[in-house]
Amino acid sequence: MSTEPLVLIVEDDPSQREVLAYNIRAEGYRVLTAENGDEALLSVRDERPDLVVLDWMLPNVSGIEVCRQLKRDADLAKISVIMLSARSEEDDRVRGLETGADDYVVKPYSVAELLARIRTQLRRTRPAAMGERLEYDDIVVNVEEHRVMRAGQLLKLGPTEYRLLTTFMERPGRVWSREQLLDRVWGRDIYVDTRTVDVHVGRLRKVLTSQGGDDPLRTVRGAGYALG
Repeated sequence: MSTEPLVLIVEDDPSQREVLAYNIRAEGYRVLTAENGDEALLSVRDERPDLVVLDWMLPNVSGIEVCRQLKRDADLAKISVIMLSARSEEDDRVRGLETGADDYVVKPYSVAELLARIRTQLRRTRPAAMGERLEYDDIVVNVEEHRVMRAGQLLKLGPTEYRLLTTFMERPGRVWSREQLLDRVWGRDIYVDTRTVDVHVGRLRKVLTSQGGDDPLRTVRGAGYALG
């Protein structure tokens, strides 16, 4: 099961798309590609990438319009967007950022610089996948050491419960549906019944409250689960 960040590259130039895909995969990320705005919007809604590298100049639906539509959708607005553009004027940068882009890179660009900007955005949206320490209330996850502490006490979690916890802790307060948790924790390539999510959330709750602390997980009837 793969939990590496998923990056969508939206670029109509095949050679640039291939170079970007090669280098981003070499960083250890999963990669999807799209060659136009319509395809990009479908991919985002179907695959829910963690980050979109988005060319401004696309056929039919422009990168600006793609970004605008993503940021207007409450379910997709948290996805990071890095806009690529040959437009280097300040007004163009401002327009791109005001549309909702999280970063703006001018062509021609250094691949190393773009990768650094991708890492910066992913530290914000997928801190666990980037090896960052996670904290919520009295729960601390040391991702590099795979250690979970609550109120100073070490907790022993199975691998699935650990992935569930880091998913919740990356977005405290967000309500995750069972289907979304299946995609993030188990992966799209593995068939698991949604009831399995309930079983593992129950196990996670049992461990989190084993030292006497309150249950930090919330069941949202008809919707799913949330931390806090």
